[in-house]
Amino acid sequence: MRAIGLMSGTSLDGIDAALIEIEPSGDGYALDVVRFETVPFERATRDALLAALPPNGATPAVAAHLDRELGRLFAAAARSVAAGEPVDFVASHGLTLYHDGAARETTQIGDPYLIRDALDATVTFDFRRADCAAGGNGAPLVPYVDALLFSSDADDVVALNLGGIANVTVLPRGADASEASAWDTGPGNMLIDAFVRERTDGAQTFDRDGALAAKGTVDTRVVAELCAREMLFLVLPPPKSTGRERFGAQLLADQADLFARLSLEDGCATLCAFTVATLCDSLALYGPPAPRVIASGGGTRNPTLMRLLGERLRTAGASLVRSDDLGLDPDAKEAVAFAVLGYETLRGRPANLPRATGAKRPTVLGAIVPYHLDVLLAKMHAECASNGPA
Repeated sequence: MRAIGLMSGTSLDGIDAALIEIEPSGDGYALDVVRFETVPFERATRDALLAALPPNGATPAVAAHLDRELGRLFAAAARSVAAGEPVDFVASHGLTLYHDGAARETTQIGDPYLIRDALDATVTFDFRRADCAAGGNGAPLVPYVDALLFSSDADDVVALNLGGIANVTVLPRGADASEASAWDTGPGNMLIDAFVRERTDGAQTFDRDGALAAKGTVDTRVVAELCAREMLFLVLPPPKSTGRERFGAQLLADQADLFARLSLEDGCATLCAFTVATLCDSLALYGPPAPRVIASGGGTRNPTLMRLLGERLRTAGASLVRSDDLGLDPDAKEAVAFAVLGYETLRGRPANLPRATGAKRPTVLGAIVPYHLDVLLAKMHAECASNGPA
C-alpha cells in the first residue's frame, strides 16, 4: 500500500512529507521510503504562526484561518511528494497550535478535508486527542514506531528525536514494544532558533549547519544556571511532555540576565550545551546505562550540537549514530512514523504506549476523513490477511 505521512514540528521550518510503501510483515511492517521532501514555510507563514503560538494566544478567528491555510499548504506538500502518482491514504499529524500534556489538552491544525480533496485519498489525522482522553499526555506517539524500527536483542537502544523539542524512546534489549518508555527531555533546536531570530532581528531563523555555535564558546555557568532554574521539569519522572509553552522564546526573555553578555556565537554554543545537558542528565536519571543512541530530526544537521552530544554520551559509555546509518533519513523519520500510525488507525489497532504517554489504557489513535473508504479497507484487509492473523 502507498501512503503519505505529513508533519510539521515545533521548529517551524516547514512541512515534512514522506511517500512510503507499507505492508504488514510479521508483527510489524515492511517500509520503503519512495520519496521525501521538506517544503519550507515562507517567512509570512512562520511569522503568523509565531504570533499565534504560546505564549501568545490565537483568537478563534486566527486559529480557524491558520487551520485552513495550513491545510492548503499540507495538501500542496502531499501533491508534491506524490508527484502525480495515486496514493491509498494520507496520515497528517498537522501542526501543534497548543499542547498541555499534564492538562490533557492538545490542538493540531491543518484542515484534513483540503488534503483529502487534493489527493482523492482517505486522510487520518488528529492522533493525539485519543491518548489524552485515555488519561495520557497525548505525546510522545512516535515511540510505537521506534519500537518497530529500532528494537534490538543485543543492545539497549535510545531512539532520540532532536526537533524543536528533544524526546527519547528507551527500548530495553529483547523487550516487547509495550515495555518501551519515552518522554520529552527538554529543548532541542527551539531555543537556539529563537536566540538566532532575536539577535539577528529575524534575518536568520536558525543556526545553519551549526556554524555560529562552532565559532562560539560554551558558558558553563549559564548552562548550570539554566538547568537549575528549569529543574522542576528536568527532574520530573516520565511520562512527561513539554513544548513551546515552557521552552519557547519567552524563556530567553525570562532569563535575559543570563544571555545579556553573550555574543550571538557564544549564545548558540551555550544553548547547544544546554540541550545536551538536559538530554544527558535525563537519560542518566531514567534511561539505561551505556545505551546505543540513534538520533534523528533536524538537530542532527547541527554538527556542533552532535559533537557536544557525542562527547557527553561517550563519557557515560554510550554510543551515538544517526538514523541514516541504519537507512532512514533523519529528517523523514517522524513523517514516516505518522504514516505507520495512520495504517494502525485504519486497522483499528491501538498505537499508543501507555508507559510512554501515561494513558490508562491502549487506545486507537486518530480520526478518519474518508474517500472510497470501503475500497481502501478491502485492500488493507487483503494485505493483512496475506500476512497471517493480526
